[in-house]
Amino acid sequence: MPKIPILLDGDPGHDDAIAWMLAAASPELEILCVTSVGGNQSIDKTTYNALRIMALLGIQAPMGRGGPRPLLSPAMTAPSVHGESGLDGPALPEPLQEPEALSAPALMARVIAQAREPVTLVPTGPLTNVAALLLAHPELKGRIKGISLMGGGIAHGNWTPAAEFNILADPEAADIVFRSGIPITMAGLDVTEQALLFPADFERIRAVGGPVAQVVADWLEFFYQFHRSMGYPGAPIHDAVAVAWLTHPELFSGRDMYVSVETAGRYCRGSTIGDPRGRLGMPANAHVLLGVDREGFARLLTQAVGCWKEG
Repeated sequence: MPKIPILLDGDPGHDDAIAWMLAAASPELEILCVTSVGGNQSIDKTTYNALRIMALLGIQAPMGRGGPRPLLSPAMTAPSVHGESGLDGPALPEPLQEPEALSAPALMARVIAQAREPVTLVPTGPLTNVAALLLAHPELKGRIKGISLMGGGIAHGNWTPAAEFNILADPEAADIVFRSGIPITMAGLDVTEQALLFPADFERIRAVGGPVAQVVADWLEFFYQFHRSMGYPGAPIHDAVAVAWLTHPELFSGRDMYVSVETAGRYCRGSTIGDPRGRLGMPANAHVLLGVDREGFARLLTQAVGCWKEG
C-alpha cells in the first residue's frame, strides 16, 4: 500500500513527542516535513524540542520554525504541564539539523506544492501555522487531503471550563481552519481524555527495551505527575490520537457534525461548539472522534517503540 504523506506540526510537549514517535514508527505514513508552533512553550523552546525529538527518532525531513505568537492574541504557554523547557524529563540528543530558512507556513506550502499527491496535515498544537498557510496560499487547498488535528472539545474544555488549550491559544487561527472547507478529523478532549496510559502501560513500554522505549516511558512518568495531581488515573496521550486515527481508524468511534469556534466572549472564547443535531442547518465540517479502544491504543504505542529496540 502507498504511504500516506503527512506534515507534522506541533508544540512539543510530551504528548506531541509521543505522537511523532508513533508517526515515525508507522509504515503507513511518510513524514514530509516537521514544523514548530508556539503553545506548550515559547517558539524558541518548541523549535529546539522538535529538533531534539527528530534527532532521537531519526526523522529525516525538513523542519520549519513557526512565528513567535498567535495571529492576533498574546502568546500563552503551559509550563505547569510540560515544564519550563516544554519537554522536561529525560535527556535528549542535541539537534542534528537547523530549521529551514523558510518560515513554517512557507515550508508547508513548498512541500505541499511539490508532493506527489495531496497531503494530510497533522497539527497537534495551536493552529497558527495552518491558518497562516491557508491565508497565504488558498490555491493549495486542493492539495490538502485532510487535517487530522488534536484540539477542542464538544462537551467541555481543559484550560477553561469551555475551551481546550490548543484552540484557546489561537482561536482566530482555529476559526479559519474549521471554516476552510478542508476535511477535518477532530481529536478533541471528548476522545483524548479516554486515551489514557496507566502506570502499568508505562512499564510495558519500558520493558520493550531500546533507547526510545526508555525515553517514552520517562516522558509518560513526567506527564502523569501533572495529571495525577488533577485526579486523572493515567496520562491522556491527547496528540497521539490524531496520528493513530490515520493508521488505525478501527480503534475509534465518532460522528460528523458542524463545529464552530468561539472567538469572543468572556467565558467561552476558544470553545469548539458542536451541532450534532443539525440545529443550525449547516453541513458537517468535521468528523469528531468520541470514543476509543483504550487497550488497543495502548498496545499500538507499545508496539511502536519497538521500532528502535536495536538502536
